[in-house]
Amino acid sequence: MVDIDRDFKDWEKQSHKCPECGGLTANMGLDFESPKKSDLKAWNHMKDLYETGITFHSCGCSGPGYIPKDKNSLIEFLNEKKEIYVENLRFWMTRVEPKSESEKSKDWNNNSHFLFNLPSEFKTGTKKKRRTDLKKAVEYWTERVSDIESKIIKTTGNNV
Repeated sequence: MVDIDRDFKDWEKQSHKCPECGGLTANMGLDFESPKKSDLKAWNHMKDLYETGITFHSCGCSGPGYIPKDKNSLIEFLNEKKEIYVENLRFWMTRVEPKSESEKSKDWNNNSHFLFNLPSEFKTGTKKKRRTDLKKAVEYWTERVSDIESKIIKTTGNNV
């Protein structure tokens, strides 16, 4: 549509239909290689991947990253991500901001992986007087844990 009508703003929101069956299609990314039409197991796996947010998008340089090859490896992958999210949530729930410069240095050495994984919008102040909104950090990781748990439930059909 954007080629026809340059003022058309919602071109990304348009649904695209399968030329064969007329059903809606999903954008799986440029690195996606479709399975054989008759391979229903592979197509169901692609559906599971898509529903859990895993697609084949990349810049083209190094590919889309790790893509679980079957349902069991997908469940294992999601559970591993959940463990990381829970670990981050625990850190931020018990966090005490360091006061002195030596405490800040020790904190960065010991906890940089937690500090680095938090979106920058939760950090305020200058480089020397950096503060983190602990409430927002806890909310962020709580939401991530909840989201991954619902993806696990959707994939397994069982409660976490």
